[in-house]
Amino acid sequence: MTRSLASLMLATVLVAGCAVPEWQAPGTPRAEVERAMGRPTLAVPLAGGGERLVYSRQPAGQQVYHLDFDAQQRLARVTQALTLEAFQSLRNGEDTRTSVLQRFGPPALVEHVARFTGDVWTYRILEHGIPRQAHVHIDPAGVVRRVMFTDERTFDRDPAR
Repeated sequence: MTRSLASLMLATVLVAGCAVPEWQAPGTPRAEVERAMGRPTLAVPLAGGGERLVYSRQPAGQQVYHLDFDAQQRLARVTQALTLEAFQSLRNGEDTRTSVLQRFGPPALVEHVARFTGDVWTYRILEHGIPRQAHVHIDPAGVVRRVMFTDERTFDRDPAR
């Protein structure tokens, strides 16, 4: 095999394995999108007979993409769901574990803290390119009680050094 043929084969494999949600064109049939993107993290029914495919890059990534399909199973829009504004729009006392899961997919981490009885779902997000975390406090009844934000400490040096 020649070097150029091997390079071409490698490039083809790399491109095939790198489907990017933002590159999916509106109007593309769902089956074609799923062939390119793979199996979604979850699927959520939409009003009017459409469906949302949720593709999460949690826990390592900082993106969750919504690919919304109309009733004819054609791609209508692609949006990045993990935004500061989306978390700020959660309604304390009204949103639930189910609505959070359908909106943001599974969290990167589920934690417990001393001053709250329930789960704290932590999502990794980017705010203007800065790594942050959104912490959604969900009580034992499954109701959102609080949303907090912290900076994600990714490059801290060991203080013992």
